[in-house]
Amino acid sequence: MKKIIVVLLVAFIMIQFFPIDKTNPPPTPGMDFLKIKNSPEKIVKIMRTSCYDCHSNETKYPWYSSISPVSWFLKNHINEGRKHLNFSTFAVYEPKRQLHKIEECIEMVEKKEMPLESYYVGHQDAKLTDEQRSDLVQYFKRVKEDTERGIMFNK
Repeated sequence: MKKIIVVLLVAFIMIQFFPIDKTNPPPTPGMDFLKIKNSPEKIVKIMRTSCYDCHSNETKYPWYSSISPVSWFLKNHINEGRKHLNFSTFAVYEPKRQLHKIEECIEMVEKKEMPLESYYVGHQDAKLTDEQRSDLVQYFKRVKEDTERGIMFNK
């Protein structure tokens, strides 16, 4: 039993020598969702607190992101989040893709699928109240309508 504990401890120490890359891509204000959609401050605050760590290039890595293997899970989660939806590069999406992403935002927030429950473990401030959830959904619905009008106008 002692040997197993020693082996596990040595393995834990060894994996600390393989840190994740915590470098965020450079900011692109002209492509950022909150900027291009001229989002109200109330929405900006909600999204920066509850969405932007995983769905933008503005991730704020918590202290535990320096501990492997937790850091590996965290980095993979962030990469997947950015791949699915990156608010920092929202302007590069084609209008129909933007519309689809906004529809997904509405659905995920309404169904309480976002933010993820696991995110709350280290980010209690990211937990949305019913009022914040409602505000966010209403905002996304307005953005959706504006996007649909833009697509129709450009046909």
